Amino acid sequence: MAILGAGSLGQLWAGYLPAGSAVFLSRASFSPRGSDEPSTFQYQLKRPDGYEIGRRIPVLAVSAICPSLLLVTTKAGDTLNALRKVLPEIPEDVPVVLFQNGMGCQQTIADLWPDRPILAAATTEGANRPETGITIHAGRGETWIGGLTTRARDCVNPVVQRLSDSGLIIHAETDIRQRLWDKLVVNAGINAFTAILDCPNGEILNHPFFLEHIDPLSEEIGRVMATEASHPLSAADIKARIQAVATSTAKNTSSMRGDRQRGRKTEIDVINGYIAERGQAKGIATPVNQLLVRQVKELTE
Repeated sequence: MAILGAGSLGQLWAGYLPAGSAVFLSRASFSPRGSDEPSTFQYQLKRPDGYEIGRRIPVLAVSAICPSLLLVTTKAGDTLNALRKVLPEIPEDVPVVLFQNGMGCQQTIADLWPDRPILAAATTEGANRPETGITIHAGRGETWIGGLTTRARDCVNPVVQRLSDSGLIIHAETDIRQRLWDKLVVNAGINAFTAILDCPNGEILNHPFFLEHIDPLSEEIGRVMATEASHPLSAADIKARIQAVATSTAKNTSSMRGDRQRGRKTEIDVINGYIAERGQAKGIATPVNQLLVRQVKELTE
């Protein structure tokens, strides 16, 4: 199988899949930044149990292979342009699994390629790269995979079976949109705060800025979710989920804080920005989500 995107999540999956079963697609296939790319990614994958795995993953041009499965682990903002360049080289029956944070990107891709088997993944697996050559699996989670297009329906179970070879916990999901919303709720309540406050997840819980905004934020998310998800959550349930995840991942650095620290563009537009966008479309006020978007962008852009 091929992995598009050799960041933390891509290296996590490549590291757990059986040796020799995965390759990274060269950035030269979809980005001018690929000119200085190595022919092999070498890194140590540090597992939560303390065990370390040395990995050497080939990097190949999409024209040089014919993958039977494509995992897309690029940042949400890079995904559409990358797929526009890569998919013409890949047969139309190859399943494509999208691992992007937030929402909006997945639906756009499914609408653009309705005749392809496009699937989405919602994962709670966490990974980060504190330095070159080191990828840390920060904590074991679970992954749910479901189809976004009609052609993807028959692919879900075979894809889940193949990815289960990683030893990670994978589930087939009939309502992947709901799973994406469940993850969005948590990300919307943690990531922006950690980026603004520049702190690990757990430290937001007692910070005055978080305490001031978490109740109205949860209410905004609940009102928008009620118009979008098949199983909406109450504001109280949303707040409880955010607090529970921030507590259980207290020492973790969110991807958005990591992006701020590295001077990269964040995914705020597909997290709190998506909620604000859907709220505007439905006539629902989302001032706290808009505030978080503005503050993150002021710090990072």
